[in-house]
Amino acid sequence: MAEKIAPSKLRIGLAIKLPVNWMKHPFMSSKMVIENQHEIRIIQSLKLDFVYWYPEKSRPAPAEEKASKADVLKQIDEAAEYRAQLQQEKSARIEESKARRRNIQKTEKAFSQSFNQLHSLMKKIGSQPVTAIEEASQLTANIAEQMSQQDALSMHMIATAQKDQENLYYHALNVSTLSMLLARNLKLAEEQIQLVGFGALFHDIGKLRLPSQILRKKEPLTKPEQNLLNLHTQYGAELAQNLSSFPPEAVNILMQHHEYMDGSGFPKGLKEASIDPLAKIVAVVNTFDNLCHPGPGQGIRSPHSALSYMYRKMKDQLPATELKLLIKMMGVYPPGTLVQLNDERIGMVITVNSDSLLQPDIMMYDSDIPRMEAPILTMGQDGLAIEKVLKPQQLPEQVLEYLNPCAKVSYYVQGKQ
Repeated sequence: MAEKIAPSKLRIGLAIKLPVNWMKHPFMSSKMVIENQHEIRIIQSLKLDFVYWYPEKSRPAPAEEKASKADVLKQIDEAAEYRAQLQQEKSARIEESKARRRNIQKTEKAFSQSFNQLHSLMKKIGSQPVTAIEEASQLTANIAEQMSQQDALSMHMIATAQKDQENLYYHALNVSTLSMLLARNLKLAEEQIQLVGFGALFHDIGKLRLPSQILRKKEPLTKPEQNLLNLHTQYGAELAQNLSSFPPEAVNILMQHHEYMDGSGFPKGLKEASIDPLAKIVAVVNTFDNLCHPGPGQGIRSPHSALSYMYRKMKDQLPATELKLLIKMMGVYPPGTLVQLNDERIGMVITVNSDSLLQPDIMMYDSDIPRMEAPILTMGQDGLAIEKVLKPQQLPEQVLEYLNPCAKVSYYVQGKQ
């Protein structure tokens, strides 16, 4: 429990929290363990009535020697220099956060453009199928080119406010993007990567032949309704086969993306050796996205929980190589994961970098800072590390509102900035 103490009683080793807006002091965090006399003098200069003290987290104080008047004057000058240095470092870190935020905004804009393209071409699949397929090919080619131009990629979380009728499109773009990234990590040729992305865009196209009341139903489906929903794989394959411009190599993705390695999938109960390699890629990613955004009557899982469930409970059903690589690709802490750091601060992973999976970018909760200006930190800086993963129900309401972990999460990939 925290106690209030006067700033005049501060000493080295005390664990404290400053009861003042983050922008009104030069330290990186309002919570700190006092390391030197300079920090004490800076805190005392803030003219606070009290600070919060955490006895159980404090260290024993070192022996203090009585300072002469000359020593005190020297310490005052040194404290002023130290404060200027801290402020400069803090300002630089704020600018880094702003730059990261601008990069995220660029990624969100690119995602929005891709989504609008997908939305438009899906509307044309019935009346202008040739045009729709050409536009889908161009969309996947653009994403593949973006991936191929960079050695290191950043995967960003995109928070989406989705309408029920748009869920199919968000799901398609999510599965397509992650499937292409997985294909890239499997070292497939660019032509194959584009084919995977193309097939993934249309993998659920057969659902357009189903009654809308089934797709929008909020309650668990009945057995006959579930059987009808399962027909979307066959409907999709039939639709694709009737379109002369649809690549025949992608048809199996539509037909087999619900087949499992142990034969427990549908529509044909195929086993591993009989399943198309490209369909295996889409099946793994489709399973992940469906666990994060489940159908009616099923519990929503965080990205971290979904990957953990797939590894623990679905090993026999999913292809081993693709599953392990998806987990590695998404990182130990996928975007959208709520975490607590080693300094007890809480945040949400928003970006994973392919060349440093254990050092994601995290948006931090700080009640003193407006959400739109929330600090974005990269793990590893200042000795920061993730201590544990949190569930939404473990957090106070005000923290959840601030971090806003969405039930609907999409991903998009850009070159690392």
